[in-house]
Amino acid sequence: MVQKAERVTAPQISGRNSTGRPGKPVGNVTRGTTNPNRMRRVDRWLAGPQAWRLRNAADPLVVDLGYGATPATAVELFDRLAAVRPDVQVVGIEIEPERVRAALPLQRPGLSFRVGGFELPVPGRPVLVRAFNVLRQYEEADAPGIWRLVQDRLSPGGLFIDGTCDEIGRRVTWVALDAERPLSLSISVRFGSFELPSDVAERLPKALIHRNVPGEPVHALMQAMDRAWLECAPLASFGNRQRWQGMCRTLRDAGWPVQDGPARWRLGELTVDWEAVAPLA
Repeated sequence: MVQKAERVTAPQISGRNSTGRPGKPVGNVTRGTTNPNRMRRVDRWLAGPQAWRLRNAADPLVVDLGYGATPATAVELFDRLAAVRPDVQVVGIEIEPERVRAALPLQRPGLSFRVGGFELPVPGRPVLVRAFNVLRQYEEADAPGIWRLVQDRLSPGGLFIDGTCDEIGRRVTWVALDAERPLSLSISVRFGSFELPSDVAERLPKALIHRNVPGEPVHALMQAMDRAWLECAPLASFGNRQRWQGMCRTLRDAGWPVQDGPARWRLGELTVDWEAVAPLA
């Protein structure tokens, strides 16, 4: 059963109850909606420009946090990352015990499931933690504490991905954080799924979705993307892939701290430094 989202309290964030003993899993039960291949865009990023983190990890432990009512995306994450590191260990974590029981028949060497929340009840420190459509139900004020709880569990060189996407993974955004700070905001879209790039704003992560208003940096990015997209309209005759690459190039030339390059842009992807979109204090 999906419970009403509650505030995440300080004892929960610490992972302990009022007596100082380990408490119950930290977090709320999500709606659990998911679909096969929904996370393909972020997985492609993890297995692409971020693959070095997994290759260099002393312990190739990966967590799919809050995988939902069915474990399809956790299975897909395992398959995709095993191509990068065959000895990867993926643990799917869900706060709802029945969802974990339903996933157990799919366990295999390198893939397991367990009950838990943001406290990450796994041995060792994960190199990658993916939490998609999980923080969306929480208060914006809860996000920094949740981020810190997960960040404190990361291994050296580890990465926490907090993202949101539509039901079939056509519009996707995520924030990447290391153990110290947020690093970047990524946007990935399927060509033909939008009229203007800012249509993706409805899928911004929790820390940013309420900040898409005039005066906030992320709103400025959305507006700059739209302007650059319209300026690159002549490239549409060569296809939306070329137009998107033109948009990314225009943003970079205008001073936006755009990461990566054409090899990622052509996939409908754009990543910028977090400092360029971080909410105003």
